[in-house]
Amino acid sequence: MLRRRLLRLFPKRSMIALLFLFSLSSSFLYFIYVAPGIVNTYLFMVQAQGIMIRENMRTIGAQVYEQMIRDYPFDLNHSDATLVQTTTYLPEGFTYHPNQTCPERLPSMKGPVNVNMSEIHMEEIEALFTQNSDIKQGGHWRPKDCIPRWKVAILIPFRNRHEHLPVLFRHLIPMLQRQRLEFAFYLIEQAGTQPFNRAMLFNVGFLEAMKDYSWDCVIFHDVDHIPENDHNYYGCGQMPRHFAAKLDKYMYLLPYEEFFGGVSGLTVKQFQKINGFPNAFWGWGGEDDDLWNRVRFDGYTPTRPEGNIGKYKSIPHHHRGEVQFLGRYALLRHSKERQALDGLNNLKYFPTITYSSLYKNITVNLTPELAPVSDY
Repeated sequence: MLRRRLLRLFPKRSMIALLFLFSLSSSFLYFIYVAPGIVNTYLFMVQAQGIMIRENMRTIGAQVYEQMIRDYPFDLNHSDATLVQTTTYLPEGFTYHPNQTCPERLPSMKGPVNVNMSEIHMEEIEALFTQNSDIKQGGHWRPKDCIPRWKVAILIPFRNRHEHLPVLFRHLIPMLQRQRLEFAFYLIEQAGTQPFNRAMLFNVGFLEAMKDYSWDCVIFHDVDHIPENDHNYYGCGQMPRHFAAKLDKYMYLLPYEEFFGGVSGLTVKQFQKINGFPNAFWGWGGEDDDLWNRVRFDGYTPTRPEGNIGKYKSIPHHHRGEVQFLGRYALLRHSKERQALDGLNNLKYFPTITYSSLYKNITVNLTPELAPVSDY
């Protein structure tokens, strides 16, 4: 009976047409959602090929120039400023004293490191480092054989990446110990159903870290970025600094000059001066570009590691339901106007804090109402 009524109201052809239109509209909406990412990826790959060709030409040119200098040792009127400066690390067996400041270029820092991306349980990592490394509860470590030059808080935004965290610790803890830095890890975990807000998590982590200790600088570290070179010094002397200058998923090329993602750092004073990260970026993408704008607006010039020192491997993953933030371009156009209104100064949050043997966990349920922004 019901079927006959439906057929009277919607003949078969009309039903097929409705189904077709529904399918077409769904496909169109999906295309709108994924198209920006696909286009960006394609354009970057084309750009990367051009950059690689240009870098190869530069390398060939440098080799030819070097050969000319060897064969014809005459003055080409080049100033000393154009020559490559060598970086000297202390020799094996060099001794330093517990009452002296730790050197920045230690013999324990070997350069390129072997990266092991295989999964490992957190219990194994905790057993490895808590037994032999004098790490205090919450992941705080300080060298005993010298006075640390810098006190560094490592902030890690987090949601549903439990298999990635022990892989990061397996590489990052030994590297920071070889660099003789005083450090602690803050894991800022987002609860609730709102889209992931990486920037707001960093602001929360910064404010909580400042309650614990007089840190010199903070490093904003994605959980899936593994450093490949321990000469990539996580000290505070060259801040603001973009550490992850060469990422394997980008063919070890910088996607664009203003790229500030993955791993970056600022001194405490710098981060306070720029009013932290923006809180308005819900979903992935755009918040690092806004941070770059804030840094530049306040007169700072970010630095990057030289050569291959800034190489990182990225643990393969999908965004696991985290949406791309399509409104980022509109916000970026008004970075300067929003800087004084949206950041550390308008954020409210209610954390749940627990301690692990390797990190302090700060869990927050984030909503847009926690960071209201007045008109600009």
